[in-house]
Amino acid sequence: MSKSFRTALFFAISLLAFVDAKPAKTQDAKAKYPNMAPLDQYLMNREEEIKLAQSAAPESISKDAEVLFLGRHGYEKAVAGKNGFTCIVQRSWTAGSEDPDFWSPKLRAPICYNSIAVRSYLPLIFKKTQLALEGRTKAQMFEATKSALDKKELPPIEPGAMCYMLSKQGYVSEQAGNWHPHLMFFFPLTDPQTWGASLPGSPMIGAKSEEDRLTVFLLPVGKWSDGSPASPF
Repeated sequence: MSKSFRTALFFAISLLAFVDAKPAKTQDAKAKYPNMAPLDQYLMNREEEIKLAQSAAPESISKDAEVLFLGRHGYEKAVAGKNGFTCIVQRSWTAGSEDPDFWSPKLRAPICYNSIAVRSYLPLIFKKTQLALEGRTKAQMFEATKSALDKKELPPIEPGAMCYMLSKQGYVSEQAGNWHPHLMFFFPLTDPQTWGASLPGSPMIGAKSEEDRLTVFLLPVGKWSDGSPASPF
């Protein structure tokens, strides 16, 4: 598995387990952004963020999706939806604790979640964002997230939760750029190999996140959200 692939996947699904511990720690020690940058560097023009969020999924989905915009105090509703999907642009602090891009202000990940993921996965993203905007350190963020999961203040992942990440304009890591269009499926902790994921020749990639107490399956696809072909995976 290439380094750029691991980095892109690592950001998108917040998985520490996907990278060997020793290399990850070495990368983290050399991170360009050991701490959070000034908040303004993470914020975007409202209209530009709406368009970027909508680019995560085909227009047939995104045109009727709710769209959220990141403000100074968290995500705000920017566009009302009617199909159950929610499109947002995630920032770097949703990554795993060992990701060297954790505080990078450059990262922008357009994602469009289905209604099941909105109920059971998006609250985790909101929690991490709230903690980051409060000025918590990385260690404090992960401790607070662990506590919230222990106390069942965050909902468990529901089977059927998934999202689209098909934007050409996304920037999911400083090494991989927008990487490759793909779908993600979220499940309670389970063995990825039950899906045949990450086995030689399998198009499905999967990994556990003990931190977030879930397993994510990732399936690369052949087209971007605008219908144009992607390079072979």
